[in-house]
Amino acid sequence: MNIVDSSGWLEYFAEGSNAEFFAPAIEDTKNLLVPVICIYEVFKKILLQSGVSAAQTHISDMKLGKILEIDESLALSAAKISFDLKLPMADSLILATVRANDATFWTQDEHFKDLDGVKYIEKKY
Repeated sequence: MNIVDSSGWLEYFAEGSNAEFFAPAIEDTKNLLVPVICIYEVFKKILLQSGVSAAQTHISDMKLGKILEIDESLALSAAKISFDLKLPMADSLILATVRANDATFWTQDEHFKDLDGVKYIEKKY
């Protein structure tokens, strides 16, 4: 199973320089898990940049994967991860979701690059 970080979704939707890196995980919808926090982050960013119609279109694409909700167990696990790794809330929730589902995590966020189960590519600016 695969989970793509919000930055990876945004890169893919923008057809950025790392889009091809994320394509195998995003396009394999049978093995794609989508944390609800990623829906929030991606919708908000696209809404700010391109408006509600574009945001809704891209969220529809994300919903081709299985959406994973936040429950009490996940919230507590994320809080522990945040404490241990000094990560912000959203990143902690995503990583907790990755670990709870024994998924491969696709990201271009450097603070994840040395963690087990992470497929990392450096962000190109």
